Amino acid sequence: MGGEYGNVYPTGGDGRITQVDGERPWKGTLNIHGQRKQLENGEEYSGENVRMGEKILNGNLFHDEEKISVRYASEKISNSFYSFEDSNIGDHERKVSCSWDENGDVIATSDFDLEKGEASVEERDSEQPMTGKQDEIQNNLPENDVLGENIVASSKMKGNVVRVIHPHSQFPKPEAPRGILNSSLEDENSNQVQRSRSLPENTSVDMPAIGKFIREKSNSFSAAIAKRLSSLKDRENEDSKPSSNVTEFNLSGLKVIVKFKNNDDHDNGKVELKGRISFFSRSSCRDCSAVRSFFRERGLRFVEINIDVYPMREKELMERTGSSSVPQIFFNEKLFGGLVALNSLRNSGMLERRLKEMLERKCPDDAPARPVYGFDDVEEERTDEMIGIIRVLRQRLPIQDRLMKMKIVKNCFAGSEMVEVIIQQLDCGRKKAIEVGKELAKKHFIHHVFGENEFEDGNHLYRFLEHEPFIPKCFNFRGSTNDSEPKSAAMVSQRLAKIMSALLESYASEDRCHLDYLGISNSEEFRRYVNLAQELQRVNILALSAHEKLAFFLNLYNGMVIHGVIRIGHPHPGGVMDRKVLYSDFHYLVGGHPYSLTTIINGILRSNRRPPYSLLKPFATGDKRLELAFPKVNPLIHMGLCNGTRSSPTVRFYTPQGVEAELRGAAREFFQSGGMEVDLGKRTVYFSGVIKWFSVDFGEEKEILKWVMNYLDATKAGLLTHLLGDGGPINIVYKNYDWSVNS
Repeated sequence: MGGEYGNVYPTGGDGRITQVDGERPWKGTLNIHGQRKQLENGEEYSGENVRMGEKILNGNLFHDEEKISVRYASEKISNSFYSFEDSNIGDHERKVSCSWDENGDVIATSDFDLEKGEASVEERDSEQPMTGKQDEIQNNLPENDVLGENIVASSKMKGNVVRVIHPHSQFPKPEAPRGILNSSLEDENSNQVQRSRSLPENTSVDMPAIGKFIREKSNSFSAAIAKRLSSLKDRENEDSKPSSNVTEFNLSGLKVIVKFKNNDDHDNGKVELKGRISFFSRSSCRDCSAVRSFFRERGLRFVEINIDVYPMREKELMERTGSSSVPQIFFNEKLFGGLVALNSLRNSGMLERRLKEMLERKCPDDAPARPVYGFDDVEEERTDEMIGIIRVLRQRLPIQDRLMKMKIVKNCFAGSEMVEVIIQQLDCGRKKAIEVGKELAKKHFIHHVFGENEFEDGNHLYRFLEHEPFIPKCFNFRGSTNDSEPKSAAMVSQRLAKIMSALLESYASEDRCHLDYLGISNSEEFRRYVNLAQELQRVNILALSAHEKLAFFLNLYNGMVIHGVIRIGHPHPGGVMDRKVLYSDFHYLVGGHPYSLTTIINGILRSNRRPPYSLLKPFATGDKRLELAFPKVNPLIHMGLCNGTRSSPTVRFYTPQGVEAELRGAAREFFQSGGMEVDLGKRTVYFSGVIKWFSVDFGEEKEILKWVMNYLDATKAGLLTHLLGDGGPINIVYKNYDWSVNS
């Protein structure tokens, strides 16, 4: 800061030399040598311009032989180093510098000749005595030196006196670079202009700090948005404030509304029931379905005890009612009756009063208990008579990988090895041991590795059922073979159908087109179905009649679809390869052999015909499962199979006694609900894609039109009859198939 005519000029903000002169400094590099002047009043001092030979005294110019150089110290005197140059020496340039200690004393001076490259350094002891003039000036210094103001330091160099003082308190103070001062000083000077600095090359970026900064900013931003939305929501709900009998609490974002009890429910006709409504039912019972629908429509909670799902509760039903007929309704512990009693009470208008009388008290302990979930009924199971010998064989036979017919056969043993073990265990002859081996093969404990024979002595290779390569794909096999005595296939099939029918009654829509797969997966009925499916591992399917076998495989297919969608999911929308996971890779172990959805429909029900868009038949020549294939294809089977999609027929479960009639009913329902449409104006008949895929089962197009006439309602049958009767051409178009899951 400076100006002309006796002003003071600092050369920079870092404590460099400032001269007192009568003219503007030329380039700020005046080199002044002079003696220090002691004024009589001690208030003023004089300085001389070296070039002009002028002195300044109290603002006036005068000449003197002494040369005085004035230097301002920085705010922090300790360990400072200052220099100034002499620009008036003609031959060469000289630079004089000095340094001070913390007390403001000059501890060293240096005289550097720029042209000659020589330097002289003079150190000064902090305790060196002062001269008379210096002592007098030092004594006359102002007392305000706490901040380093007006401090004078002097040094004798070559007979001249170099004087250094602080600038006046009113002058701007020099600023140190950012980061050198303490944090407190930096905070005080934060309002000053900050200069950008280049980062060093080795500077590392603190990524965790950056992430923390971003998270804090995002959290604050999200909180601001949530607060704003909450305020808008509260503003919108001002008109819908709760009534006077509602208390509202706002606790740190949690809104709690407490509504006091009143008699409004009774005034609105709703009955508050403290008791329990229970009724016994069976699967596929129309009266039971009517009772269930009545309670659901009235919004009454009830407990259903399906004795097909819980067979042990049938004994309790007999004891309470004296009969096994269903439905039987109980209000608490009191028997109300069946559907007839319910209808008569509803028609008389006395139902509400009767319900209030019988259910106004808490349900006693002697009322029908709720079904216990997660526990199976204790049933008497017979262990297979061959289980003793099969356990010995599993322990003693050498299970190895062997080479046969240029193939490596894994986990197998030789027939002769098994015969030797049986002879040792039963202490019998070889012929008897071979008969035991055949019996084990008949009961599907063991199989020939290539399915060539049941059992023979010699080098033929066999393996246990649990070692078959297809076992990992079988979802009704849980770690070990079911060693219990195989139950009748007809009985197992009937029980499975009843459990799955109970599932549909509870977790399917009224039209059976949509299923609640999540509810099914968490239900007790499904848990019991999965456990019962293990009974299929060694059942004898060959003992089933034609109708029993037809119902068995129809129900097995529909049950496996539900199980597969729950366990592995439905490939929506999926392609051919995606659908392969569900329809080809999902297996059940039935009668000692694996069955997938594809093998059931194409190998068994379609008499081992090729699947659509396939060149291979499901069963090869010599496959034991060919014995179960139907000799003739019934086209109605396609109306009775649900593959878990929206375009497939509705899911059903069939009984051996009425399977044919039930299939005809399923066909009528399928064609009436969108499986077939007739456009008389365009002379076009629209069919489902199922008809196209399995057209070989239905015959030629004209034969399909004649065949479908038997399963149409009067309207569609009349339109189709008109098209067939006038002799004109009829176009057949197949609809796009919707592969979305029927959930």
